[in-house]
Amino acid sequence: MQKAAENNIATETVEGNDAYRSIVSDLKCLIGQVQASLSRVESAIACEASLASAEAIDDDIIVLDDITPRYARAGEVLKACDADLGAALEFLLEVKAMEHRLN
Repeated sequence: MQKAAENNIATETVEGNDAYRSIVSDLKCLIGQVQASLSRVESAIACEASLASAEAIDDDIIVLDDITPRYARAGEVLKACDADLGAALEFLLEVKAMEHRLN
């Protein structure tokens, strides 16, 4: 009976480690995707700015339909998401390190 209980605890610990690794892996993947999206948004803003600048110089035209504010807002949200995901990952890593020190 004792042996069965020990095996259950060992199985739960292994499954818990697998779940932990899976969550950490998912968070790292999400952080990478968010950072890639943020990079694309920043590139789009730079591209829009250079196009608007070139058009204004060539044609003396002022573009009123500027989409940069939407990109800028998306960039702000992505930065906040990146920070929050980073904080979640850091928290998980710290908790695991603390558990490791206690055992």
